[in-house]
Amino acid sequence: MKKPLSKSTTPNKICPVCGTRLASNASRCLVCGTPLNANAELSKRSSIQPRQPSEVRMGLPAAVGFAVLILGLIGLLAYFAFLKPLQDARALQTTSPTVTKTLSSTATPTETLAPPPLPTWTPLPPIEYTLANEDTCLGLSARFNISVDAIIVQNKLDTACTLGAAGTIILIPVPTATASPVPTATTEATPTFAPDCDNTVAVVADANSTLSGIAANYNVPYAAIMNYNNMTTDVIVSGQTYIVPLCDRLPTPGPTPTATPLPPYPAPNLLLPASGSSFAANVESVTLQWASVANLRAIEKYRVTIQDLTSTEEKILVEYVSDTKFTVPLAFKPQDANPHIIQWSVSVARQVNSDAANPIYEEAGLLSEKRVFSWIGTGQAPTP
Repeated sequence: MKKPLSKSTTPNKICPVCGTRLASNASRCLVCGTPLNANAELSKRSSIQPRQPSEVRMGLPAAVGFAVLILGLIGLLAYFAFLKPLQDARALQTTSPTVTKTLSSTATPTETLAPPPLPTWTPLPPIEYTLANEDTCLGLSARFNISVDAIIVQNKLDTACTLGAAGTIILIPVPTATASPVPTATTEATPTFAPDCDNTVAVVADANSTLSGIAANYNVPYAAIMNYNNMTTDVIVSGQTYIVPLCDRLPTPGPTPTATPLPPYPAPNLLLPASGSSFAANVESVTLQWASVANLRAIEKYRVTIQDLTSTEEKILVEYVSDTKFTVPLAFKPQDANPHIIQWSVSVARQVNSDAANPIYEEAGLLSEKRVFSWIGTGQAPTP
């Protein structure tokens, strides 16, 4: 039986790093490879120090190349994210006008259409009208919106446009020589008149006044007079004042040989005698004179109104003359020996009926100024 070895005879070495028991003559640990010498304790201490993180070291050329690579990647991403969509949008805007021009130039020849044929004029027959007692050429002219000459030519009347008796049928020509109206889906427009007219004239109606006569006198449609005066019927009330809107005056049917002003005529300019003149008892007649306003028509005359303002009873004389002068008759001379104040005025009047024996006149112009003169009588009645 073998005798065990004692501790002192077989000393062992212990590895200062991993703690492995080794032989006493071992110079290096068989497990961790730590040399077993005098610095073993120092090696043990150094081996148990905390491990430092690893460092990556790079040279300057490599760092510059790496930075260039990173910047290139960033620029490439920015190009595809922003610049590429913007360039695509600009390309679409640049190419779109070219497409539009090509389409419009191609479609232009197809839009050219031939003009429609002009309508041919179809003459309309005249209208048959039965005359009434109060009908005149001027009234019919205003009612049917035609000229007096058209009525004369159509019915072969005289120049004074003398109509027949009541009940006679005459022909009224169509107002305008236009093509026959074509029916449309729209309603016919009603005539409009100026609601506010600054150019107006006031007319006081008398017993012989008619709406058609006033309309013909001022060449204004009677519908315009009714509209301006808020009239529901064409009945004229004697003594009432009616406003005639001259803004709605109808155009002249055609040129006239002379420069005759349209109705109403201006007020005549009185010439002789001068206002305030006096005539003695031996003066047998006084002649009144005034200036012409225009070339009056055959149915128009000057209305001379003379009134004795001093007479105790109403003494008025009204005469219609074609000349621009009028001689006061001897019968109008005062019969007493006192001076009398005589007033006179002149205006233009137009005949509204066709009865030459009993003509009816209405105002066709403005009234002149009123002049006066004195005249002394002889104190005895004049010899007839």
